[in-house]
Amino acid sequence: MRQARPLLALTALALTAAATADKVGTPVPIGIAVAQTSNTALLGQEQVIGARFAEKYINARGGINGTPIRLVFQDTGGDEAGAINAFQNLITKDRVVGIVGPTLSQQAFSADPIADRARVPVLGPSNTAKGIPQIGPYVARVSAPVSVVAPNAVKQALKLDPKIKRVAVLYAQNDAFSTSETGTFQQTAKDQGLTVATVQKFLTTDSDFTTQVTAVLNENVDLVIVSGLANDGGNLVKQLRQLGYKGSIIGGNGLNTSNMFPVCQQYCDGIIIAQAYSPAQPSANNQLFVKEYTAQYKKAPPQFAAQAFTGVQVMVDALKVLDHKKKLGDWELADLRTALNTQILAGKYNTPLGPISFDKDGELQQQSFYVAQIKMKDAKTGSFVFLK
Repeated sequence: MRQARPLLALTALALTAAATADKVGTPVPIGIAVAQTSNTALLGQEQVIGARFAEKYINARGGINGTPIRLVFQDTGGDEAGAINAFQNLITKDRVVGIVGPTLSQQAFSADPIADRARVPVLGPSNTAKGIPQIGPYVARVSAPVSVVAPNAVKQALKLDPKIKRVAVLYAQNDAFSTSETGTFQQTAKDQGLTVATVQKFLTTDSDFTTQVTAVLNENVDLVIVSGLANDGGNLVKQLRQLGYKGSIIGGNGLNTSNMFPVCQQYCDGIIIAQAYSPAQPSANNQLFVKEYTAQYKKAPPQFAAQAFTGVQVMVDALKVLDHKKKLGDWELADLRTALNTQILAGKYNTPLGPISFDKDGELQQQSFYVAQIKMKDAKTGSFVFLK
């Protein structure tokens, strides 16, 4: 019969295990909470690629002063419940030092407060709706607010066609980002002296847009602006063209992915989309990123991949500063999370997006923005051509 361990020995083992659990893991775990399933996965897939590339890229260069990082992925799906569950698992089960995510602003408004209360820093890779950084002191974003990016698309459309006078605006009413973005688009159109002839609502789960398209055609507009996600937005664009609309189309940030091409096919051609990233961004950091990304994936990095990469990079760069002050293995996890949040907001970073920093609320400070137009080669393949 095996002899039972003395109670004091068991207690000592338990205390040792508890103390170890409070320390930072090695490799250093960073959470990635993005949409890998649902209709939002068309965006999340690019974020997964960008984050995985960042892990490989950073570890090949020594990680955090010689300590490797380990990305822990949790699928948020496309709704608030999925994001909440992903955040809870990353914080309590996976014990990450910080989180890059979620994919949608709608999800951020529900999940970010959980991280904020737990004092775990969050970097939103694609949360552009108004009010995201104001959720709490542990919430920041590497995605520029829609109020900064979206107006560039309207101005570019007018540059391409100065005869534009009447506008139709369509948006997904069940998505926080789309409702925030459409407000910016509508105000920009009015500021440019355009007439907003009709505003049509739809859902991200819709597939038949006959009612909305008919309303647009009846108004004889010169420009249509669509705020939605890649699947619903792509189908809406397709039906607009199929039913006879021949004017200009602007797509919001939710349509900013090549994964939309198989959805709207040849009808994607000509869509104008404002961009927070360009592979042509001239910084040395971006050009090295583009070179290695293109070598691996045989195409230039898209915006959502570049922003996910940037989110991981910012956390790593901030952790490097903290590691110089005290080795990460000596930190208590809770203390490191707090220090990491402070350092993220204090730092300046050379990223694929160019030089960036954050204001005191966690709002991104970024210098350069772009506009691209989709050019389709055939029914399935195309590219974003950047305009001057």
